[in-house]
Amino acid sequence: MISAFLLSITQLSDRRILWLLLKTFLISLLLLAVFGVGAYFLLVWLFSVADWGGGGFAAAATAAIITILTAIFLFRVIAIFVLNIFSDDIVDAVEARHYPGRAELAKPPGYILGVKMGLASVGRAIGYNLLAAPLYILLLVTGIGAPLAFFAVNAILIGRDLQDMVAARHVDDPARIDENWRLSKLTRFGLGLTTALLLAVPFVNFLAPVLGAAMATHLIHKKRDAGPEESN
Repeated sequence: MISAFLLSITQLSDRRILWLLLKTFLISLLLLAVFGVGAYFLLVWLFSVADWGGGGFAAAATAAIITILTAIFLFRVIAIFVLNIFSDDIVDAVEARHYPGRAELAKPPGYILGVKMGLASVGRAIGYNLLAAPLYILLLVTGIGAPLAFFAVNAILIGRDLQDMVAARHVDDPARIDENWRLSKLTRFGLGLTTALLLAVPFVNFLAPVLGAAMATHLIHKKRDAGPEESN
């Protein structure tokens, strides 16, 4: 895990990686901006229906607060969705540099599949976190229990997303990934947890999805180089 992390950091200077980082950042901001504008017009309509004077200012202020909270709590969902669209770019860059033989055999999944995988990731993230919401609430009294549970749930989800991004280039059906392209549950959890923790750090969180995808690429190929593991 440490080796994969260090290798991923060293490749951040790669022009292809830098361009992907910029695209991920700008598109994530664009999606947040579209969400904010949509929230504003919806609130303006709601306030006008309620005949609330000064609704324009109140709607703008409320929309801004909602957008900021969305950026704080849902940036992981947005960033992973965007990264899914361009995941082939970063995985290809890592494979071309470190695993050229496998890069030549890879089949780029394309943007349409990337969007489908991204939407599936969003659905899982929202669904599983909603299911875990009662647990988060119950653990609030412990002070640290709720954040630990949140990171644990999202580590599992992120680990799967990152694994699937890499495997999609090498399997015929990304929905049915065989054992050769799966990480062990413990490794997948460690990958997801590392990425989730990076996503929680301001400014570093913009690098986290790309670092996570690069780490997943190294971990999967190193596993294949070492031979099959006993269980997944």
